[in-house]
Amino acid sequence: MNGITRGKVIEACQRHGIPCHQKNFSLFDVYGADEAFVTGTFGGLTPVTKVDGRIIGTGTYGEMTRRLQGLYEELIHEAVEASRR
Repeated sequence: MNGITRGKVIEACQRHGIPCHQKNFSLFDVYGADEAFVTGTFGGLTPVTKVDGRIIGTGTYGEMTRRLQGLYEELIHEAVEASRR
């Protein structure tokens, strides 16, 4: 779904050469994922460690999720600083 936070995460991927593919996926895809996250206004970029009681990846924050959280925070900081000028 479209959203501002989602768009900012995609922008961060593009800026840093991180492949980003958008496609429909099934629960089977989610269960087999190395890591997963959701985006939203309140939570920003939030890791998902379980779905339907099934552990996703190692069941902890993944390396890519952590990296994207940092890049997202940088974009937000840039936007705040730009609005103050």
